[in-house]
Amino acid sequence: MGKVWFHLLVLVATLRCTATAPTAMDFIKASCKTTLHPSLCVRCLSSYAGSIQGSDRHLAKAAVTVSLNDAKSTTAFVSKLARVSGLKPIEYQAVKDCISIMTNSVASLSQSVQELEQMGRTTGQDFEWHMSNVETWVSSALTNQNICSRGFGDNGHVKDVVTKRMVYASQVTSNALALVNRFAVRHRKDIHKP
Repeated sequence: MGKVWFHLLVLVATLRCTATAPTAMDFIKASCKTTLHPSLCVRCLSSYAGSIQGSDRHLAKAAVTVSLNDAKSTTAFVSKLARVSGLKPIEYQAVKDCISIMTNSVASLSQSVQELEQMGRTTGQDFEWHMSNVETWVSSALTNQNICSRGFGDNGHVKDVVTKRMVYASQVTSNALALVNRFAVRHRKDIHKP
């Protein structure tokens, strides 16, 4: 009987400890609920759990990094389309425009990652200035991604392929922007706590 009670006490203590200690994945899942595409958000950020821990800044940086990596991949994909033979003139021009737009998107996201890396030591007006830069650049990248598939005319295989890639890129960037905004709001609340 004594052994049974001992094992029950150990089990209860173990369950109590695991139930009260939130994990990095719990933090990611809770944070991703504030995005428009929460399941995509969790899927994209789960491999960053070790570096994110419970940090809003690290979460925002990871989300923007995911967006940057996808934007680079999408830019490379669209660049390959420009070399496909048989493109109609309107498709070729739309692909070239999309490459230019996505190059700007990559630059904006890259600047955002660099800015977020340096924000660990900023407060007050410095924080506001850096945060404003990040919010503007990520928002600009999202706008560019939404524009990219509009120049292809009414229909066609090339438009369908590019639109599919752009929709995914836009969803990833939309999630990144939501988490950047969440970081900004939570940081400001922490500063103004009595």
